[in-house]
Parts: sequence; structure tokens; C-alpha cells
Amino acid sequence: MAKAPAAGAVKTRLARALGVANATRFARHATAALLQRVAPDPRWQTILAVTPDVAVSSRCWPRGVIRVRQGNGDLGRRMQRIMDMLPPGPVAIIGTDVPSVTPAHIAPAFRRLGHCQAVFGRAMDGGYWLVGMRRRPRVLEAFQNVRWSSEHALGDTLAHLRNMTVGFIATLPDVDEASAFHATAGQFGRRVPCRSGAALPQEP
Repeated sequence: MAKAPAAGAVKTRLARALGVANATRFARHATAALLQRVAPDPRWQTILAVTPDVAVSSRCWPRGVIRVRQGNGDLGRRMQRIMDMLPPGPVAIIGTDVPSVTPAHIAPAFRRLGHCQAVFGRAMDGGYWLVGMRRRPRVLEAFQNVRWSSEHALGDTLAHLRNMTVGFIATLPDVDEASAFHATAGQFGRRVPCRSGAALPQEP
């Protein structure tokens, strides 16, 4: 799932600390780098679910990756729509703000779905960077009334899956705060400058 890297509309929490320009630059390059790593892997098909819907045809996205619209609603409704709309088989949803994700992190999720109905990759802030579902014999509904962008996100989601078999894979940091940005910005070289101070130009 990816949000179009439009100034002022993406990574807003990060922008408050580091400036709109740096937050937008991070979103753009983090998405491109992630797709370069995971999309070529033959073990799965990578589909880019885009918001807002009008951005599905934007030139900002890398070529060669299938794109679909996320549709309307909160994050939970959009995630459920992805689970509902894709062809039969296991599906794993990830975001684009976890720079350390590699194919080696994603492959265990699909292995776990061989014997679990759902799988999660925890984020360090109480949320999750990956959610996967077997989607057989039916598609589960787990994303209603979740307190997104909070330490309760994972717990709220798991509450909908009480009677289901759930597995977990690696815990990884996402980038919503300045401290996480400074810890990961070096992965992008000069494309995403990393400064020690928070007073950066306000232009994403």
C-alpha cells in the first residue's frame, strides 16, 4: 500500500518534525527502493495499491508494477478491500515506510500462511508492518474499529482474530518519527539528507 508522495499529504507526522520536503523525499525514495527489492522476486506477484485513486496513473510510480486503487474509507476499510478483491490464495499487505524490509523478511510470512490463517510482522511502535491472510476457506475481517497510528493497532486487529491461528514474523521499525528517520536515512544516500536538527525547509 502506498500513498502518492505529494507535498503536505504524506508522512505528516514526520513532516512536523523534519519539514515537508524531507518527509516527502523520504516517502518517494522509500517506496522506490522497496519496490526495487521485492517486486522482481518470482515467489510472489507484487501489486501496488495506490491512494488517492487519481494517482494510480501518476508517473511517480516505477514502471512494470501492477497498480490498483485503494478506494475510499479509513485504512482498515481499504486494507479489507484489498483482501477481498485479489484472486484466490494467500495475500500479504505491507506499507512503504519500513526501509529495512527485504524479500528475506516477506518469504517467512507466506510460509507461515501454510498453517496459519493470519500472520503479522510487528512494528516497534505497537502497530504492524505486514499483515497476511490465507483467505481460505473465507476472507477474514479483522480491520474494523482499529485505532490506527497508535500502540493499540496490533492488539485491536488481533481482537478480531481470537479464534484463528495467528503467526508472527520479524519485528521491524517503521518511520513515523524523527528518531526513526535519522536511523534509516543513510540507506538512501544523498537522496534523503539526514540532519541532526529538526529545523528543515518547509516546502514533501
